[in-house]
Amino acid sequence: MMLELRDVQAFYGQAQALSGVSLTVPDGKMIGLIGPNGAGKTTTILSICGLHAIAGGTILFNSKELKGLPPQKIKHLGIVTVPEGRRLFTKMTVSDNLLMGAYLYSDKKRLSETMSEVFSLFPVLRERKKQAAGTLSGGEQQMLAIGRGLMANPSTMLADEMSLGLAPIIIHEIYRVVKKINSERGVAVLLVEQQATVAFKYASYLYIMELGKISMGGDPQTLIQNNYVKKTYLGE
Repeated sequence: MMLELRDVQAFYGQAQALSGVSLTVPDGKMIGLIGPNGAGKTTTILSICGLHAIAGGTILFNSKELKGLPPQKIKHLGIVTVPEGRRLFTKMTVSDNLLMGAYLYSDKKRLSETMSEVFSLFPVLRERKKQAAGTLSGGEQQMLAIGRGLMANPSTMLADEMSLGLAPIIIHEIYRVVKKINSERGVAVLLVEQQATVAFKYASYLYIMELGKISMGGDPQTLIQNNYVKKTYLGE
């Protein structure tokens, strides 16, 4: 399956947030979307998952038009979001948060198997499964947010600022697992990152977004040769 945006336009009131955004997330690939604050990265994620209406353009998933579909239908098609800020149910247990990720499904055997897979990816969540999510560390909460998304058995994951507020060693561990999910389970990932160095390390292809537009795209090895990219995004 492939996710594709073609000339997507989006507004907040009279202010245009996305101005003709086109990008592709091929099946099984990890694609990065980087850019400064306010560039439109999160709006892109919200537009894909149906939480922000687009004013123009097309969003296709496996050739199916997503525009106008409710978020639960888009999730059922195989697209899940790991939102910026995690958005956990902090007073609920780890286990119950994971089950919330699978609210569209009723097969108890499948739910149990998927939860076991999540616990194997993030063993600390098994240890904390009866704890309230709000008592977890920031890194553990991010792991839980990813695990909650995986409970829907997605084919594509939209990951928004997973490194936010985390120490470098925790960022590395989280992305190591996400890379494993991508390579071994074949889950395509669109990772939105303000920390460009993280995206350069883990994505196979990168889009740079500035002022609501895709200003540049290419594989990391090519982009890293660009003086503007090195100065603006990599601090070189």
